[in-house]
Amino acid sequence: MATRDIVVIGASAGGVEAVSRIVSKLPAELAASVFVTIHFPPQGISVLPRILERAGVLPVVHAADGDEIRRGRIYIAPPDRHLLLYPGRIRLIRGPTENGNRPAIDPMFRSAAVAYGARVIGVVLTGNLDDGTAGLLAIKRRDGAALVQNPMDAMFPSMPASAVHNVSPDEILKLDEIAAAIVRYTAQEVPEGGEVEPTASDVRETGYSAFEMAMIENPDEHPGHPSGFGCPDCGGALWQIHDGGLVRFRCRVGHAWTSDGLIDRQDAALEAALWSALRALEESVALSDQMSQRFEKRGQPSLASRYRDAAVLGSQRAEVIREVLMRPRVRPTDEPAPVADTTTRAVSHKH
Repeated sequence: MATRDIVVIGASAGGVEAVSRIVSKLPAELAASVFVTIHFPPQGISVLPRILERAGVLPVVHAADGDEIRRGRIYIAPPDRHLLLYPGRIRLIRGPTENGNRPAIDPMFRSAAVAYGARVIGVVLTGNLDDGTAGLLAIKRRDGAALVQNPMDAMFPSMPASAVHNVSPDEILKLDEIAAAIVRYTAQEVPEGGEVEPTASDVRETGYSAFEMAMIENPDEHPGHPSGFGCPDCGGALWQIHDGGLVRFRCRVGHAWTSDGLIDRQDAALEAALWSALRALEESVALSDQMSQRFEKRGQPSLASRYRDAAVLGSQRAEVIREVLMRPRVRPTDEPAPVADTTTRAVSHKH
């Protein structure tokens, strides 16, 4: 009998501390391979392996493309590469971003589900927005185990709150309970044969993350249906995908967005446009004032009056934009789904 020997952990804001605390409690004899994706900026330098090696007893490395998967080792997704799992090996792909992130959590979770099915344990930790939810759904579809940090225990609750709301995880745990749960689940056997097959959608989206051109260039392979929205990263048309209770989006070249991620990026683009408009209006007002003064000195009051009127109108418009910009920005997931308490919640599971 196979066991649950593939552990995938995803986190964003607050994730370094959270993963460090989990790793500090994992035993040296852990009968599983652990894979970690935390959002990093593309040009950032990750010292996470060094931090995690100091925290615990397991060896920690940045994953390398083509690495053979070994038990008792922790693999970290390096900046600007998705970490994808295939049978027996790791691929690092500079594929299309998901929710603007590379590495992103969903591609790692989804690829693990496709490659390893019920052998996978998915763990969603602290972070903003909702990366990890779609990938955790893919893991659950293949009878893998889903563990989620209690949102009330998380430094940033939005990611775990989204997973709780959309996935029905096996357990919702305080951070300090997660390592022991991982050890328990790695001891579980899963039946060989008769596994739930991966969905065509999960296979297809893993291909998108891997930047498989034959799939991307085949119009029959595009998931979902046209949404009428444009991709914030490339401007291409977005296809709308219904995934359980989630609504997600992908463009022709593979950029992926959750609803919250798309709203957040559109909000940021709108704010940038408003600042540009404010700058243009302020410059227009200043120029109109100069022209008004110039025509006043030349004894041309009618022209001076026209420029004064233009300056007043520009100032009024600028004030409207300034008031909008001064209002606090509300993120889609600033109010996470409530969780009754901070105690462990276990949901019955098959294995």
